[in-house]
Amino acid sequence: MSMHRLFAEQLRCATDAAGQVDVVRLGELVSAAYEASDRDRQRMIEARAHTQGVVERDLLRTQEFLDTIVENVPIAVFAKCAKSSRYILLNRAGEDYYGMPREQMLGRTPEEIFPAEVARVVNEQDRRVVASGLPLFLEEHLLEVGVKGRGCVVNSRKMLIKDSDGEPQYLVGVIEDVTERIASQARISHLAHHDVLTDLPNRSAFNAALEERLERAQEASTSFAVLSLDLDRFKEVNDVFGHPVGDMLMRAAGDRLAAEADGAFVARIGGDEFMILMPDNVSRENVLALAERLVETIGNELEVDDYLSHVGLSVGIASYPDDGVNAATLLANADSALYRAKREGRGRVRFFESEMDQELRDRRLLLHDLRRALEQNELLVYFQPQARIEGEVIGFEALLRWNHPTRGFVLPDQFIPLAEENGLIIQIGEWILREACREAASWQRPLQVAVNLSPVQFQAGDLEGSIQRILLETGLAPTRLEVEITEGVLIGDFNGALDLLRRLKALGIRIAMDDFGTGYSSLSYLQSFPFDKIKIDRSFISNLEATPQSGEIVRAVLSLARALSIPVIAEGVETEAQRAFLTREACEEMQGHLVGRPDLIERYLDLVGVTVERGLSV
Repeated sequence: MSMHRLFAEQLRCATDAAGQVDVVRLGELVSAAYEASDRDRQRMIEARAHTQGVVERDLLRTQEFLDTIVENVPIAVFAKCAKSSRYILLNRAGEDYYGMPREQMLGRTPEEIFPAEVARVVNEQDRRVVASGLPLFLEEHLLEVGVKGRGCVVNSRKMLIKDSDGEPQYLVGVIEDVTERIASQARISHLAHHDVLTDLPNRSAFNAALEERLERAQEASTSFAVLSLDLDRFKEVNDVFGHPVGDMLMRAAGDRLAAEADGAFVARIGGDEFMILMPDNVSRENVLALAERLVETIGNELEVDDYLSHVGLSVGIASYPDDGVNAATLLANADSALYRAKREGRGRVRFFESEMDQELRDRRLLLHDLRRALEQNELLVYFQPQARIEGEVIGFEALLRWNHPTRGFVLPDQFIPLAEENGLIIQIGEWILREACREAASWQRPLQVAVNLSPVQFQAGDLEGSIQRILLETGLAPTRLEVEITEGVLIGDFNGALDLLRRLKALGIRIAMDDFGTGYSSLSYLQSFPFDKIKIDRSFISNLEATPQSGEIVRAVLSLARALSIPVIAEGVETEAQRAFLTREACEEMQGHLVGRPDLIERYLDLVGVTVERGLSV
């Protein structure tokens, strides 16, 4: 309400009905109004003062909060007077970075703190920022000041702060140490192009180098050779002695190859495979000399704790432009030459020849046909009877056969290793296990059926689950199934394989060790797992009549098995003389042509449970 309206209201209240003004009453009303006005004014002053206090306290808290952030941020922060370049602020990270307390920097100029050349660069940067008014960004540059700063890679930024009149007031800067990040990026880049174990260039780096070499050779009309190398028997040594020893051997082999390569580009492309890219225009004779020197170096001279005595080197060589004018052809032909070198006995060097290409094509075609055979049910299960030594048939071993539509029967030694190399053995192994169990479940007598398992099946896939499903599907009792393994199953992940074998045995499945005596550590494995049966390898049985040593080995195996209470079955029994020997030595069971050849089960339907003599007469 305005003062005029307030006074009019007071005057009306002090006037009586006759229109006379009560001056005393009017004075009281005016006085009361002034007192109320004073009180309101005082409350407004107090409220304004309170509000200002709250604002000031909030501003103080905000300032303290910002100061705390600046003080504790893990990046060096500084501020300088824009006109004098004297430092007026430095946070804790800045103290650590420059290696001196802020008291030694605040109020001082760069000339009073840093070496002359550094101070000159800093001042020049400051002048540029002040003159232009634009921020200055310097990415990933080296600094040569301070304790922690010396030699560090940093990102630094400077910006100008102006006052209310638009005049330069402060220079604010931050310095971020990115040394570790840059080093990590360099390590990542290195790892992307180098093998982790040997630190040699990897497949990616080799392919890039080969493509670059091809471009240069085409432009300059030069020639060069590509060497494909493979460590012979490395997997066996790696599996027997363990991965730590295998890693040591691989590193040592990589070091020796790089040292002996005489400037050539050496790469590890995976597993036990290496590639070498020779310099331009090296003669065929010199390439051969280097390859032979590498074979000798790895085979004879390289030793790591005496573990490399079983390892050698095979080399295949292809030359540009004679053996290929592009990377794919050169590499394929070098691999073909390597395959020939390994097939001819390993520890050899072979140059590519045109017929090798056909050989490799045949191998790839065989793999293609094998995949098709699995899809179109071209594979067969043959059964070979197993009998007690006196002649009673007690079971059958299921054996895989392949009757190719054009090649005829393909030997298992030709296609099973191929299936193992390419992982196809997982599907094939499950197929033959299912077929064998289905067939055995239909027999009237509860005879055993034995199925071979590949080491690859233990290393990949759910073998235990697969076996359980097949037993449920076919209705075969687990106690009638016997799985045969070689020691290849146990080398590598020894504990994992043992654990799986124990779980299979707990189901009631019998476990037999096949080809006993032909590997590195057969005896030690008998201590680790309670095998249900040992199979003496056919190589010892076939030589019983030819070499006395074979007889002694068979006697020793039978004696050991008796001491461990493990039944023994002898493979490859073909003559009565061999059976007579085994009878004298108390061998319980036998398998071989004397009992019956592998064949379709239809041939043996009437032989189930009868003597060997009748089986031979059929």
